[in-house]
Amino acid sequence: MTTHAKRERLLLADLLESAGPEAPTLCAGWTTYDLAAHVVVRERRQDAAGGILFKPLQNRLERVQAEFRRRPYEELVQLLRSGPPRFSPFALKQVDEAANVVEFYVHAEDVRRARPGYTPRELDAVFSDTLWQRLERGARMMGRKSPVGLVLRRPDGQTAVARRGGPVVTVTGEPAELLLFATGRQDAAKVELEGDDDAVAQARTAPLGI
Repeated sequence: MTTHAKRERLLLADLLESAGPEAPTLCAGWTTYDLAAHVVVRERRQDAAGGILFKPLQNRLERVQAEFRRRPYEELVQLLRSGPPRFSPFALKQVDEAANVVEFYVHAEDVRRARPGYTPRELDAVFSDTLWQRLERGARMMGRKSPVGLVLRRPDGQTAVARRGGPVVTVTGEPAELLLFATGRQDAAKVELEGDDDAVAQARTAPLGI
């Protein structure tokens, strides 16, 4: 059975391939070439990938990504498409599914939504629920730097608290859109915000995400 992570991996590879190496993305300052190098390093160079979360390793991560950035773009896309090497923990289906569903979905949208005239992607209910489960588990981490209280709410009323405190801003949307909002892509997320004007403005520009 094809997992969500595998499907999103192949979709991201297809998008990167069709966009070419110099297309813009929603990641500030990154082209598709930079994004391809990032996702490949993340699952193939664990000795450097820790820099994504830990600042002391950030310089090493940037050096390694720069090395991969010098490889042919087509090679990076193929490395992504073919999946992690055997020695990578991502080679385990359970780890791949746990760690890469959000990663690949969000980065696929980074490519799609940076294009003019993109059309929204329709997601099935099972995948939407999967994204919501990931969002529920990671909401506190993603919202930890918000200067205002932040509540994420599905149209059916289910909520996840990303940041406690006040004033409170409630963000309503489908799970995929809430996920984009919570990972720092507020301008691209199709959501509705409720709260006082100043708090809403702060939520729209807050440094959200991992």
